[in-house]
Amino acid sequence: MSAQWADIGVNLTDKQFNDDHRAVLDRARSANIALMLLTGTSVEESRQVLALCRGFSDHPLLATAGIHPHNARFFSDSALSELAELLAQPEVAAAGEMGLDFNRDFSPRPDQERAFEAQLALAAELGKPVFLHERDAHPRFLPMLKAWRDRLPAAVVHCFTGEKRALYDYLDLDCHIGITGWVCDERRGRPLAELVPHIPAERLLLETDAPYLLPRDLPEPPPRKRRNEPALLPWIGERVAALRGDTPDHLAALTLANSRRFLGRAGE
Repeated sequence: MSAQWADIGVNLTDKQFNDDHRAVLDRARSANIALMLLTGTSVEESRQVLALCRGFSDHPLLATAGIHPHNARFFSDSALSELAELLAQPEVAAAGEMGLDFNRDFSPRPDQERAFEAQLALAAELGKPVFLHERDAHPRFLPMLKAWRDRLPAAVVHCFTGEKRALYDYLDLDCHIGITGWVCDERRGRPLAELVPHIPAERLLLETDAPYLLPRDLPEPPPRKRRNEPALLPWIGERVAALRGDTPDHLAALTLANSRRFLGRAGE
């Protein structure tokens, strides 16, 4: 049997997937994707990813529930209560996507910090791992996460593209590191590619962040609609394996096991 993979970051509610959820998931199955984590970035989107998990129960889907920093301006006590209800559902395996984004500042920074702090507290209360977003906010993000880390079962810094100091700061907090097709970009991804071998094996996770971050080095012709999707995860995995001096089969087994442990599904 071919190697089985886990994709811990899939934005299946994105409008680019509106017309072909089933086909996308079927292609993922054909590519031996054995686990997909669907990302919620608002209360409404978190409801939608839960509905997708239930509507496509024949596929290996789990979900997150959270409020992305871009949406933090909409955060409220009632939204937090709704997230708590969603996180109680068996298909919802992690809290997030949550964090700080000081690159685009789509929400005011005080709103981002308030939403992040409240979601960390909720995840700690419910014993849920956290799915984290950080962009150009490391000096503020790190102490906020550090204050809660001992009360959280697990944490992943999703779509990591930071510098070496940030990587080691997150590893010091026993965080998992999510690596995407950014490493397949010979222009922007070179610094990340140099860091990939330094990630401890037990802390490494893989993700497409589909439909975003389509790997630049895919062979022609490009995928339909030039969008990324979970079926392309093995291509990313092969690149990461090469960077680490590993085999794709071994890396697939390693990161699948890591993903299941991170999500509290180690026995599945």
